[in-house]
Amino acid sequence: QVQLVESGGGLVQAGGSLRLSCVASGSIFSSGNMAWFRQAPGKQRELVAGITNGGITNYGGSVKGRFTISRDNAKNTVYLQMNSLKPDDTAVYYCNGAWFGKTVWGQGTQVTVSS
Repeated sequence: QVQLVESGGGLVQAGGSLRLSCVASGSIFSSGNMAWFRQAPGKQRELVAGITNGGITNYGGSVKGRFTISRDNAKNTVYLQMNSLKPDDTAVYYCNGAWFGKTVWGQGTQVTVSS
């Protein structure tokens, strides 16, 4: 069973940057499609960015040009570099992975952007 552990969240001022990391246990990381989602209070969980096992990326409309998703298969890690942060980016950020038809979620990490 793969487990995902996020880190890197915190409090940052508007315009600042954060980098989130998500480390996966097990040896099948490289074959999975990975993504970051977020959920703000009172809102539905939404896709922030995704990266396939082949390295193809996609982004939610509100973060295009500001956020970058990447992966390091040697470290079983997926990253989310977040630049030019806005108060609207405040949310719990969740790492998501999909392997062989099964989806795994991390526990989430809080990102708070102050104005």
